[in-house]
Amino acid sequence: MNIQKTKFDSYCLRQRTSPLTKSSKSQFNGFAEGCKYCVKGEKLVLFMTGICKRGCWYCSLSKKRKNQNEILANERECKNIREVIQEVKDSNATSAGITGGDPLLCLNKTIEYASALKKEFGKKFHIHIYLTTQFVTKDKLQRLSKCVDEVRFHPSFLVKENEKEEDAEKIKLAKSIFGISNVGIEMPMIPEKKREIFDFILRIEKDISFVNLNEFELSETNFSQITKKYTLKEGGYVVSGSLEAGKWILNELSKRKTKLKVHLCTADLKNHSQFVNRLKKHKIFKYGKRTEDGTVIYLVVNKKLNLEGTIYDEKKKRTILSEEIARKLLTFGKEKIIRIEEYPTYDRIEVEEEEID
Repeated sequence: MNIQKTKFDSYCLRQRTSPLTKSSKSQFNGFAEGCKYCVKGEKLVLFMTGICKRGCWYCSLSKKRKNQNEILANERECKNIREVIQEVKDSNATSAGITGGDPLLCLNKTIEYASALKKEFGKKFHIHIYLTTQFVTKDKLQRLSKCVDEVRFHPSFLVKENEKEEDAEKIKLAKSIFGISNVGIEMPMIPEKKREIFDFILRIEKDISFVNLNEFELSETNFSQITKKYTLKEGGYVVSGSLEAGKWILNELSKRKTKLKVHLCTADLKNHSQFVNRLKKHKIFKYGKRTEDGTVIYLVVNKKLNLEGTIYDEKKKRTILSEEIARKLLTFGKEKIIRIEEYPTYDRIEVEEEEID
C-alpha cells in the first residue's frame, strides 16, 4: 500500500509563543535536540533489545520485536556493529536514537554500539537513548554519558502509582550526570492520565529541559487492551481524546510560562512525515525515481542484461533500466519490462508492480 500524504501536524510549546501553533522548521527550537534530527528524517533508529521487565499494558512493540533479543537498525536486522554502520551510511543518518525494550538490560552491548558510532562518525553524531527508570543507577548513567548525548525517560508511574518518588529521584540523578539540557521525559498521552502527567511534569520541572507527549496509538500487541477501554479515531489506530489531552497539558503549561520544551508528537508526524523524510534521504539505485511519498520507482527486467544504461540488482536478481534503454527494449518488444514501486529501506518492500506495454 502507498503511504498517504499527511500534514506536518505537530504542536510545540515555546516560551512567549502560542502553544498550539502548527510546527514548521522555524519552530525547531521548541524541540529537544534529538527531535530536530528525527523530524528531518536524519535519525537512525537503533533497536537494541525487545526485552523489558516492566510490562506496560499499553506497550506498542510489534510481535516481531517484543521480548526478542535482537538488534535492528531501522528495518535492518543486524548481527554486528559493521552492519549498523552500513545502515547509517545507506540511510544518510546524522544521528541515532537508541531504544528497546530496555537498553539498560543489555548495557554493555548498548555502550559498545553507541561508542562505535561515535568513533566512526565523530562526536557531532548525536545519540539519544530511551530508558525506563526501573534499572537506573549512578554507575550505569555515568557509563552511558561517555557515548550518549541525551536521555529520555519513560517514567514508571503510568504503570505503578507508587513509583513517582523513585522516578523523580532517578531523573534528578541523570541531570547531575548529563546536565539538565540533555534530560527529559517521553510517554504516551493516555487521556485519563492527563492530570497525573501534568502534576508529574511540575514535580520534576527543575530537573528536565523537555517533555515529549506521544499521541496514544494502537498496535497488534496492545489491541485487545486498547479496544476494550477506548474508542479510536477515524482511521482506527489512534485513541480518541489523546491529542486533546495533550493540548490541555500544553495550555496549562503555557499559563505557567514554563521554560520547558514541550512537544506533542502526533501519530501522523511520527509515522508519516518523519518516516517519509527518512525515506527521501535513503540511498537508491541509479535510474530510480523518488516519489513524493519517499518510495522509489524502477523499470526492471527480471534477469541479467549486460547493456549500457542498466544496473544489475544482485539482491533481487533483476536489471534496473534507464528510461532510454526501457524505451528501446519496448520498441523491439524483446523483453518484459516491469514498473516496480518499493521502499528504499533495507527490506525494500514492494508496494506496486505492473507490466509496461
